[in-house]
Amino acid sequence: MIGKFLFLVAYQLCTADALNLGRVYVSELFSTKIEPQMFNWTFGRPEQFQYRPSLKGYPDLPSWMRYTYSSEYYAGYLYGTPPLSYAGREVQIEIVGLNKLNYETKCITTQLFVDNKHQSPVNTVQMKIDNLNWVQLMDPGRVENLKNIFRNDLWPESKKDLHIVFMESAIKMGGRIPLRPQQKEGVIIHLGSTSPFSARLIDLQEEVKPLYKITTCSFKRTSVQTIIENAGFKMDWCAFRIVGNSKDLSKAHGSEKSTSLKQDRWEPMAKSEVPERNYIDELAFVIAIPGLILTLLVALLSAVLCFYHDKIDESIKGNNATVQMVQYSPETNQPITTLKSLKEPIDDDHSSLQSQSPNNSYRVDGSPRTNSTLRPRPPPYKPNSTYKNGLTI
Repeated sequence: MIGKFLFLVAYQLCTADALNLGRVYVSELFSTKIEPQMFNWTFGRPEQFQYRPSLKGYPDLPSWMRYTYSSEYYAGYLYGTPPLSYAGREVQIEIVGLNKLNYETKCITTQLFVDNKHQSPVNTVQMKIDNLNWVQLMDPGRVENLKNIFRNDLWPESKKDLHIVFMESAIKMGGRIPLRPQQKEGVIIHLGSTSPFSARLIDLQEEVKPLYKITTCSFKRTSVQTIIENAGFKMDWCAFRIVGNSKDLSKAHGSEKSTSLKQDRWEPMAKSEVPERNYIDELAFVIAIPGLILTLLVALLSAVLCFYHDKIDESIKGNNATVQMVQYSPETNQPITTLKSLKEPIDDDHSSLQSQSPNNSYRVDGSPRTNSTLRPRPPPYKPNSTYKNGLTI
């Protein structure tokens, strides 16, 4: 709250002489670095100063002008691209500085004149650079390296008037903040010129056009990847566009054709040109193939079960042999009679004739009369057996 109050007081007492920033041009990016030396602060650490610019007489900047503060360089940056409506006008910007160590405030007024060039750029190249931040790309050496790529290799026709039309951080344009702090935010930059596009730029546009349906594709490599990387830039080819009035994408056999200046107009597709989709083939593919596979599996499983059942029946028939019941004598331990076979059916009427069991067989008490069971008597006990110490002798 104290800082905002001091900014307001300094804004009302800002009567210093205007600092001339020079000329800026319509449709061309300008930037100004705000440092402590502008307020005659030559002591203290750079991070203890804070700045707040605004249009003179207004609480905010013009809509085409922006301000950002860099924690890496401890300086403020005022930048923007003047529109054609500001041509021939003088713009005055008031900048309030605050020393957060002793709460000293100062105010300066800067002025810049917006000049109109004879010809505004009609062709622009839009791109996104992933490995740099906005402040890092604003370095004059990097800007010249980027321009030289197009002047010398990709767009030689633009050597006379190539300039930056627009440049902004990818985060302020709707991009995501990197997950790791060491990653760069990315910069969106537009280069403009009045010269027609070169054949190499048109070929590059056709090369990356299939990537437009993807949001980001830093993994993609193109035919000019080596030139871009040797200059220290990493390009996101999903954001590469060439926009203008003189582009001709129907170039034949690599030869350049002169194109007339005309607006690109979107023409709707005729109803007869709309492709039709046949669902019969897809339905047959979805139903017929799984049905055929299911039928084959059912047939295979049925065959396996049938063969296995026959094998079980054969094994049962082979193991079903005749079993005879034999009675042994308790004295001589010799077989004295053979009972009825377990395999033969039992006939109540002829059981006494077919079996060699003794005639004194008896019926078990409590068994049903209609289905009596005949069994031999148990062997008699030996009367001459004696016991000694609980053991049979």
